[in-house]
Amino acid sequence: MEPLGWVLYDDSCGICRRWVPFWERTLRKRGIAIAPLQAEWVVERLGVSEEERLGDLRLLLADGAQVRGADAYRFVLRRIWWALPLYLFAAAPLTRRVFDWGYRWFATHRHRWSRACGLPNR
Repeated sequence: MEPLGWVLYDDSCGICRRWVPFWERTLRKRGIAIAPLQAEWVVERLGVSEEERLGDLRLLLADGAQVRGADAYRFVLRRIWWALPLYLFAAAPLTRRVFDWGYRWFATHRHRWSRACGLPNR
């Protein structure tokens, strides 16, 4: 059975490489698989430059639609019952901007955090 979609993460980022697979079982229970953005089939399917492809966490849905960045987190959080409080924080009008800003800041600096946490980047 084909998954609902795939969480696509940057395998060159130590934090991403460590934590996305950690959540694989939880995601799989919700019909979501994982794959690195560097996988050959992902590169071919997305058809965008490497810089654009690696700029954000992505969710590639089975129908070909894509959800990127903070919206990908909201998509997944909405499907995990115990993550509902975090989803509500991430989706509420006043705190949505804070969540989006936090995501963008972390995504921009993720390689620095990887080094600081002793998780080597590739």
